[in-house]
Parts: sequence; structure tokens; C-alpha cells
Amino acid sequence: MMNTSPGSGRDDDLAYQARILQAVSRTYALTIPALPDRLRPVVGNAYLLCRITDTIEDEPGLSPARKRAFWERLNEVVGGRQDAASFGRELAAALTPATPEPERELALGASRIVRVTAGLRAPQRAAIERCVRVMSRGMTEFQRQPGSVGLKDLGQLDRYCYFVAGVVGETLVELFCDYSSEIEAHRKELTALAVSHAQGLQMANILTDLWDDWENGACWLPEDVFRAAGFDLGSLSRGRAAPGFDEGLSQLVAVTRGHLSNALRFILLIPPHEAGIRRHLLWAVGLALLALRRIYRTPSFRQGRNIRLTRFSVGAVVAVTSVAARRDSVLKFLFRAATRGLPSAQPPAS
Repeated sequence: MMNTSPGSGRDDDLAYQARILQAVSRTYALTIPALPDRLRPVVGNAYLLCRITDTIEDEPGLSPARKRAFWERLNEVVGGRQDAASFGRELAAALTPATPEPERELALGASRIVRVTAGLRAPQRAAIERCVRVMSRGMTEFQRQPGSVGLKDLGQLDRYCYFVAGVVGETLVELFCDYSSEIEAHRKELTALAVSHAQGLQMANILTDLWDDWENGACWLPEDVFRAAGFDLGSLSRGRAAPGFDEGLSQLVAVTRGHLSNALRFILLIPPHEAGIRRHLLWAVGLALLALRRIYRTPSFRQGRNIRLTRFSVGAVVAVTSVAARRDSVLKFLFRAATRGLPSAQPPAS
């Protein structure tokens, strides 16, 4: 059990973790506080370690070799086999101004995050260590090569989404099952849906950020989907409409909708009285669905901010899903309403 006695160093680290979470994430800063008290610091800790992993991936000033070295060290740090403070200092020093300042602060505070990890129960630590290990090794595989455009096909997109999101879904299942024997009873069904659930959220992010990523030299769109629609991703250009691009984007919206359908099935396996866990999951899915609707209605958008959700929209999602969190029939109705008019594809196999 974690030591949270008043005035303890653990309390200070937990307070730091809660504060830095607000600085580095909009979505998770909203959804993690909805979780029950016993889960909140555990899921927050897992997210922040994943955020450090992602910071290494996003830093343009690091060569692939240096990224691999930092990821290997991070795995050792999380496992308690290397010094977290020196790792954090060296990573922060290697970050360029392209990395937001809160992420630099998170790197510097890595030792505080890892101290929280060390104080977790053994099953929680094991789940988090596996998550960081799988994610970092997967990111190594998908390091961008100079001149590369897009991923080869939808299968490669699935694999990429597994490493950056699906493994997080698996980790949540482990943490939720450790928290509740009632949830543990549904482990098999939850595990079958976890990767698809997380992929729906990740694909919504990929589609929302496609132009921002493209400007930064990355493209996570599958070439085969656009080639079949008559568009070559190599000719992608922000300011020019192109035949076939909208059709390819529409197909990816359909695939994402299918994954989010599995996300709803995942949520409905959580007992209704665990409303905090349901809200944590529902808010993220609701925001992804709203973003998907905007992308589909405005396929010619050329900047992520063109389709960003307003505070009113975010507030509406939070309010409506919070009220409905315990009522399965209402959640199914809301999902049908939110996806009405979107192209559909067969939900991914679970």
C-alpha cells in the first residue's frame, strides 16, 4: 500500500504528480480526477510515465539512436534499476525548445513520478512497467525514416496504435481488475475489447492532428486506404484539395467509428455503480466522437485548431455522460445519436 501519511514525502510526490498532470494533458487532466480515490494516483502515474515515453518520441532534436538509449534507460528507471534523477536531468537537457516547457518539467521531475510508482502495489507496478516497456519498444520500431510518407497499410496503423494506445488499454484492464473483484469477473471480455477501445481514441487523435503532424514531418495515415481511393499520400499538401483524399479520410472515420463502438461495449462491462470509472472512460469516448463528427463534416480542414472542440462542447459531453453514466440504455441511445450520419464499417473483431 502507498504511504500517504500527512506530511510524508509520498504526499509531496503525489501532489506534484497531480499538478504536472494538469500541465501536460488536457484530456487526462479532465478524466483522471473522475476515477475513485484508490485508482486516481495509479492511473495518473501510468499516464505520466507514458507521457515521458511519448516526449522522447516527439523530440525532433534526438536521433533515433539517442531515443532508443533514453527509452532503454527509462525502462531501467521504472523498474528501479537505474537512478531516476540523473535520467530526468539528462533527458531535460537534451530537449529542444520544440518540446513544451511542461514536458521538460515532467522530465526533470521523473524521479518524483518513479517514487510514486515504487510505492504502488506489486500488481500495479508490474502492469505499469510492462506498459512502458511495450510502448517504448514499439516506438523504436516506428521511428520515422527521412523522406517516408505515411504507414504502409491499415495493418501497420493497427500495429502502431497498439504500441502507443492499445497497450494502455490492456494496462487499464489490469489496474481495474486489481481494484475490483467484480470487474475482475469480466477480465476476459474487457481484455478482448481493450485494444480496440484504445485504438478508437488514438485514431481520432491521429485524424484530428494529421496536419499538425504533417507539418512536423510525421504522417500516420495508411497509404493503402488512400491509394485505393485514388490519392497518393506523397502528394499531400495542406493548401490544396485533392481528389480521393476526402474519400480516404471518410474510410478512416468509418474504421474509427467501429473501434469506438467497441469502446462503448468495453465501458458497459464496468459495473454501473462504478460511475467514476465509467465517467473517466465515457468523457474520452464522447470527446473522440465529437471530434470525429467535425472531421467528417469538414474533411477540407487544414489545421487541428479548425476542428478543436469548444469549451461548451466539452462541458456538454461531460454533463450529459455524467448524468447517464449508470444507465446502459441511455448510453446506447447517446452513442447512436452521436454516430448518426457517420460512415460505418464492420466493428473490428474483438
